[in-house]
This record gives sequence, structure tokens and C-alpha cells, in this order.
Amino acid sequence: MNIRARTAWLCAIPVALWLASGVALAAGEAHKGPSEVVFIAQLLVLMLTGRLLGEAMIRMRQPAVMGQLIAGLLLGPSVLGLLLPDFQHALFPKNPEQKAMIDAVSQFGILLLLLLTGMETDLKLVRQTGKASVYASLMGIVIPFACGVALGEFLPDAMLPDPGKRLITSLFLGTALSIASVKIVAMVVREMNFMRRTVGQVILASAIIDDSVGWIIVSIIFSLALHGEVDPWSLAQSIVGTFLFMVVSLTVGRRAVFFAIRWVNDNFVSDFAVITCILVIMGSMALLTHLIGVHTVLGAFVAGILVGESPILTRHIDEQLRGIITAFFAPVFFGIAGLGADLTILGDPRMAAMTAGLILIASIGKFGGAFIGAEIGGLTRREGFALACGMNARGSTEVIIATVGLSMGALNQNLFTMIVAMAVITTLAMPPTLRWALARIPMRKEEQQRLDREEQEAKGFVANLERLLIAIDDSPNGKFASRVAGMLAGTHGMPTTVLHITDASKIEALPDGKEAIAANPIAVESQTQTKAADKKADPKKTEAVKEDKPAAEAKKTEKAEVKEQEKKAKHAGETVKQAAEQIKSKQTVEEKVDTPVEVTTIVHEAPGPETIAEEAAKGYDLMLIGLEKTTVRGKDFHESVTSLAQGFKGPLGITLVRGELAQKPRGKLNILVPINGTEPSRRAAEVAITIARASKASLTVLYVAVRGANKARRNTRARDQENAILKDITAIADGYNMSIRTAVIAANATDEAILKEAARAGNNLIVMGVGRRPGEKLFFGDTASALMQDAEQSLLFVAS
Repeated sequence: MNIRARTAWLCAIPVALWLASGVALAAGEAHKGPSEVVFIAQLLVLMLTGRLLGEAMIRMRQPAVMGQLIAGLLLGPSVLGLLLPDFQHALFPKNPEQKAMIDAVSQFGILLLLLLTGMETDLKLVRQTGKASVYASLMGIVIPFACGVALGEFLPDAMLPDPGKRLITSLFLGTALSIASVKIVAMVVREMNFMRRTVGQVILASAIIDDSVGWIIVSIIFSLALHGEVDPWSLAQSIVGTFLFMVVSLTVGRRAVFFAIRWVNDNFVSDFAVITCILVIMGSMALLTHLIGVHTVLGAFVAGILVGESPILTRHIDEQLRGIITAFFAPVFFGIAGLGADLTILGDPRMAAMTAGLILIASIGKFGGAFIGAEIGGLTRREGFALACGMNARGSTEVIIATVGLSMGALNQNLFTMIVAMAVITTLAMPPTLRWALARIPMRKEEQQRLDREEQEAKGFVANLERLLIAIDDSPNGKFASRVAGMLAGTHGMPTTVLHITDASKIEALPDGKEAIAANPIAVESQTQTKAADKKADPKKTEAVKEDKPAAEAKKTEKAEVKEQEKKAKHAGETVKQAAEQIKSKQTVEEKVDTPVEVTTIVHEAPGPETIAEEAAKGYDLMLIGLEKTTVRGKDFHESVTSLAQGFKGPLGITLVRGELAQKPRGKLNILVPINGTEPSRRAAEVAITIARASKASLTVLYVAVRGANKARRNTRARDQENAILKDITAIADGYNMSIRTAVIAANATDEAILKEAARAGNNLIVMGVGRRPGEKLFFGDTASALMQDAEQSLLFVAS
């Protein structure tokens, strides 16, 4: 940062303070009651100082949240109150009405921060790390918790908000000393590129368990504080109520949250509807926990966990929600927390000694407990030391807990200040110690293999799919497309929509680039939603009317047909689920996901391009098409396929089954995937590997070296490129411990080489990556057309 920039930074804060204080003084003189002008000035100063100091902390390789907390300390009685007391009192007056306005924002900010913390909580990570994270977390909670309770029992009465409720204060101190901050830990682990290393995952999982257990304990202590004493009956009610809330939330509530987010995403057309839905979910669960007698923070935290696991929570929505919380509510909340701490009490040698003792007890207890747990969990000494260093950071979690304790009367102002000081010091000390400890841990062989696979997935196609749409009929093509969709969806529990088409021959293509009028859907049947619409009369029904059949009988026939189509659509959905279970059964513990594949089935007579476009707007990453009439004259796509493809602008998959797969779409597979180093061919290879894993199929990766005029020159230049391309695909398979066959064929024509290799190796499925070519008709190039015309094998085109 240059000198001019630094000067601007230094000037920005005092200028903002002067401006805001001047406005606040004027407003205070004009209004004796609460003033919205003062309120705006407070928000302005908290946001600006929090942002600038947070930026400074980041540049010093410290968490931004510490800058926001320090901003509050500087603006409060600790600094500004000493230097410019009139300004400080004018900007942050003590009258209850004015204070309530900014406190309301701060309290809602607590819920939003807990929502965000829950969204960052990865329960899958806890399962993957096994006993190491569980032992490390439990020992890291039990020992400092016991130390905190013991400390509370020995505190003098003058330090307690209510000597008659000493046990409640002691329990709260124990909780404050035993919790680690997931956000701060994750920041350092991510910065050191240890996010996917074994020790990094154990550290994060331990912090997640810490947070989860901590908020449950806080909620129970809150219930005890409401009753004013530790009554066995009220304690049992709180524990049972909390247990039931957690069980219902993580089972029935999980599905309800998934459904709510998906339904709003699919049916609302207004801006940011999903974010509103998430906030409503958070508020509802917070109120529910209040009704059962525990603190609202538990409801917000659990809501965040469920929202974070939602299968269709896109990165865009996540970033929008994270943006408003980070930009506005976080600096306001942490600034208010800093304002509530009065560091001037540390001028008293007795209070300073007690604060130092609190920090020492907290650090030794947390470090020792986590290290012992790591030893029990089977980590090495170096890994255990790094874990213990990471778990000692309290950060934002500690400040939230302290704020809750102050509001419920479990802490007084002095204890609150001591805990905030502990949070600041332990958090600032953690990053350098954890960086030093992590740098001394060597890479394990199995870690390297897993990291290589995850690196491949990060830049891959299948691993980044979030939602699938398949348009099918009852033909073998449709059944095979359902099977493929299930295999892809099962990789990480992708929600899938099955658009079951009853009469694809009526699908109209776009005439001269204009949108055609779509046929109305007959019905929509889903596990989570049901739609209905009228069906156009078919020839049989028209004939029935001519024969003067009773209208009731004709209506009965129509209903029977609709039910039959719904039954077929459900059967297609079951095919997707069964195929999804195939791939999930092949996944390792690290790959497995708890999210089941949710299938929505839609029955439609003949959807036009605009119908597909309307459905696609709900957020799909891939559309698979499987219709009986796929081609015309063997080499051109049928207009029904072209029409559906015109409505979907994203990646496409089109099935064309022949031979044995036409008779048995669920039959055994022997796959050939031609590659040429392009992105479409790599996508096709990923799809082929996924299918091969799920179906235990053999897989051949073929590189066709097209002969040029100068063969010798081509060979010398192309050999290294061929090996690099094949090695890239082989690396993807190696990441899943798959054995694949590779082949290189020199030929004059690519299609001839592909057909020759498929016949020689006995392949019955060719998976080929293609690109859409411009034009009114769907066209993937001459090689794809030649295969459509001449191949005896089934084809799956993966189009970018």
C-alpha cells in the first residue's frame, strides 16, 4: 500500500467521526427522544470504521472480524470515550430509546451471523474425519468447560451479576471458555491450502462440533436463566425439548426446508425470493426454539445447517445472502459488542490480573484438551499440536456468546469485557501459531491421491452439476436417458426433474427463429408438488364423442389415460432413483452424501421450446433428451429433439440406443469414449467414467490421430500431445481407483476409427463430446452425423 493510500485510510475514520458526531449533536439538541438521524450516523460510523479496520486486519493476515470488533472498542468508552467524551456520548447516547434502535439491528445480526455459521457447517466433514475430530472436540470442550465452571465458583461475589445465581454464571463461563470459532479456523486453514488435508479437515470438523455443542449448551443455560435456578424438572424439559428439536429438524425439517427453497425457486418470479424464503425459515426456527424455552440462536444455527445442505442453493444465492450479512450486519453487531466492552477496567491491577488469568486458563484448557483428544483419535504429535493451536481461537463465536450472556443476565459488564478481551487476544495469537504448526506437517500418500482427485473434480463437469432436467418418453431411448440421469444425479444427490412427454410427434420446432406455442401440460406429479392442466382431446376421444358416448364415460376414459401417464412418469422417476443408488453404492466414505436424489415428475403432451426455456429458468445445469424419434434418415436429428434443444441453452445430453440396449436399456455396458483434448470431449469422458463406475462397465478411452500430409512431422509433434491428453483422462479415473483402457489409432477419418475400435473391442455404447453448430437445425458436426448414420452401437452425445 502506498503512502497516499495509507493517508486516505487514516483520514477517513476521523472525518467520518467528525461528520457523524456533528450530525448527532445537532439531532440530539433538536430531539430529546430517539432520533433516526443519530441512528443513521451510528450505522455509518460502525460500517465505515469496521470496514477500514477489517481491511487492515486482512492485510496483516488477521481475520476481518477482529477489525470490526476493534472498531467498536475504539469507538466506545475504552478510547473515544476517554479522548472525546462529548463526541462519544453524542454519537452513542445512553438513553434507552436511542440505544434500543441500534440494539435491534445488533440482535437481528446475531441471528443472521448464526445462520451464516450454520450454512458453513459441513456435517459430512464430521463423518469423514471419524473419531479424530470427535475426540479432539469433546476433550477440547470438557476440560476448558470444567475449568470455566471451577473459575466461576471461585469468583468473588462482586464479580457476579447475581451471587444467588452463581451456578448459571459458572456454566456460562465454562461454555465461553470451551468454544472455538469455525470462521477464524477456516480462514487460516484455507489460506495455508490445508482445507482438504486430513489435519485441516479434522481441525474444521472439531470446530464444527464445538460450535454445534456450544449453541446447544447456551440454549439450555438460557432456559435455566429464565427459571432463575437449576431446577431438575426445567433442566430435563430444556434437554428433552432441545433433543426433540434437533431430531425433528435434521429429519422432517430437513426435507421441509429443501422443499420450501426449491418451491420458491421454481414458482416465484420476483427478485431475491429465495433469500426471503431463507430468512423466513431462519425466523420461524428461531421462534420455535423460543417456544420450547431455549435461546433463539439455536434455531438460527440449525436453520443455517439445513439451508446450507439444500441441493439447489446456488452459489449466486449464497453469495447474495453472505454479502448483505458481511457488509452490513457483521460490522454493526461486532461494533456494538466492542462498544459494550470497557477496557479501562484493566487499569485496575486486580482486574488486569483476573483477565490474564482467564486468558491463561482458557488457553491451557483448550490447548490441552484438544491435544489429548487428538492423541486418543490417532493423530500424530505434529498434527495434534496444529489442531490444538487452531482450536484456541474464540473469535466471533466468543463475542456472540458473551453478548447473549450479557443480555440474559448471566454476565455483568466486567465479565463481558474480560471475555471480549480473551476473544481478541486468543484470536490474534492463533493465526501465526497455526501457520507455523501446519507448515511442519508432511503430506501423506493417501492424502496426495485424494487431493489429486479433488483437484480434477474442481475443474470438472460432473462434479459441478447441481440440478438435472430430463425430457423423455416411454421408448428405450427414454428409459436409457433416465438411467444415465440417475447415475449422474447420484454423484452428489442432485435434484432431478423428469419431463415425461406423451406425444413427442406434436412438438413444434421454432419457425424462422420465432417461438412456437407450446401444448398444455396434462399433469404434474411429484413427491413435493402437484400441478394440473387440461389435456387436448386426442383422436380416440373425438371419435368417442361422434359415437354419442356419454360425456361421463368419455371423462372417465380421459382420467384413466392421465393416471396411466402419471404412472409411467413415476416409473421413470423410480428408474432415476435406482440408478442413483448404483453410483452411491460405489462411493467411498469421503464421497458419500446424505442428500437423497429428489425426483420431480412432470407429464406433458408436447412441450415447445418456450416451455423448456421456462423450466430451464429454474436453474438446471444439464438437460438429457431421450425420445423414440431421435433421428431422421439416420443422420439428422428429428425436429422434436431440435425443438427441445432450442429451449435449453445449457449443456445437453442426447441418447440414441441401438442393438442390445434397445432391447434391454438396463443391460450391461461396454463403453467407448473418443477424446481429442477439447473441453466437450473431456466432459464426455467424465460422464463415461461416472456411468462406468455406477454400472461396473469396462471403459476404453480412444484418441484418434488423423493422418496429415507429412506423417513423420505429425508423429514427432503429436506424440507428446496424445500422451498428455490420455494422461489427463486417466488421472480422472485414477482418482476413483478405476482401471480403464486407452488406445491411439491413426486414421484418415475419425468416424471410421471410432467404429473400427468399437467393433473390435465389442463396445455397445459410444459416449462422445460434441459442440452445437450454428443453424436452425441441431447439428453436432460431420463426425457425429456419420456415427448416427453408420454406428450399430448406442450413442450418447454430450453437447456443450
